[in-house]
Amino acid sequence: MKRRQFFMGSALALASTASPLFLRKLADASPQQKAARLPIMPTCPTDGEAIKLINAQMSRIAGVHACTRPFRHAGPRIEAELLGSKLVVHNYGHGGSGWSLSWGSSMQALRMAQAATPGLRTLGVIGCGPLGLTSALLAQHAGLSVRIYAKALPPNVSSMGATGLWSPDSRFCDLQHEADWAARWNEMARTSFDKYQQTAGLPGRLVEWFNGYKLSDTPFPVKDLYGSPPQTKDEDEPEYARFANDFLPPQIDLLPGGHPFPTRYARCCTSLMFNITPYASKLVADFLAAGGKVDIRAFNHPNELLTLPECTFINATGYGAKALFNDETVIPVRGQTVRLMPQPEVIHGLRAEQFLVMPRRDGLIVQNMDETGNFNNSNDAPDLVEAKAILEQAATFIARIG
Repeated sequence: MKRRQFFMGSALALASTASPLFLRKLADASPQQKAARLPIMPTCPTDGEAIKLINAQMSRIAGVHACTRPFRHAGPRIEAELLGSKLVVHNYGHGGSGWSLSWGSSMQALRMAQAATPGLRTLGVIGCGPLGLTSALLAQHAGLSVRIYAKALPPNVSSMGATGLWSPDSRFCDLQHEADWAARWNEMARTSFDKYQQTAGLPGRLVEWFNGYKLSDTPFPVKDLYGSPPQTKDEDEPEYARFANDFLPPQIDLLPGGHPFPTRYARCCTSLMFNITPYASKLVADFLAAGGKVDIRAFNHPNELLTLPECTFINATGYGAKALFNDETVIPVRGQTVRLMPQPEVIHGLRAEQFLVMPRRDGLIVQNMDETGNFNNSNDAPDLVEAKAILEQAATFIARIG
């Protein structure tokens, strides 16, 4: 079978085998919503086309970011707590799902704050990562006056080091708590996914669909494109919950010999990604344009909130909540990404051997997917040796693509 015929057949197969949830959501949408929600269908190079090669030279590194993902066995803390005369609604501990679930999780936190404080008019938000920003914006949409308290603003927050991949079930909770969260997780994921579909249609490509490949010399053990949950784990790391992440179109297995990669097996998929640098900047700009205020300060003890003018707060401090609220259930999971200078011609993601490449517009992201040694590791210092090693692996593999 010629390549062109094979890939055209794959596109038709995708249209006929889309997930029931994806098709149902699309069928219920208006024509305008359908156009915004319809992803770029998985495609692979046809005759005469070539994968644009990634320039993974060390000289192209624009930054190496290490951060601590806040994992809790029981799942994120989204609950209210009285602190003297103040009410604090916690919204942290999402593991690797913070960006993906931010709108839905923040909606639940805001509902708690409003239910516990009838007539709520002002709100303080602690933290300026994805959960803090979305909490603040949703509160503004509800008519509240909002002030963000944070020790730093994007791009100087740890969550800016995330890959930007739609990963709503990444280290959300352990397997034992899966049933407890199923309904709430689904609401969070659905709310966030719908919001990202609206954002995907905005200028600037803050959020966008992309196609990617997973490559292997052995059959794929799971259907996931980018290996979530992690395929390598530490001995004390738990089994993670797996939810019905059916928001994306199905994946397509490419026939051996019917693709341009130096591996026997290849899988083509579509997913969402966040171009985090401009996206976070837009969230901050929208918050300020709507009259939001920002107070740059660091907190060392919860009682410091008692001196603030607001009576109700949403605490979205991420891993910082471990120290600030003495939450010993928060376990740090170290992660590191290498950001390269932008390469606009690179539009496909790539997952092979131990590396992942995300084709973000604000700079290509390269990540080492071997997660051993990262669970319960609070070291957030960039590791340049690791960065060089994973770039060399990516460059060597990419040089074999012909």
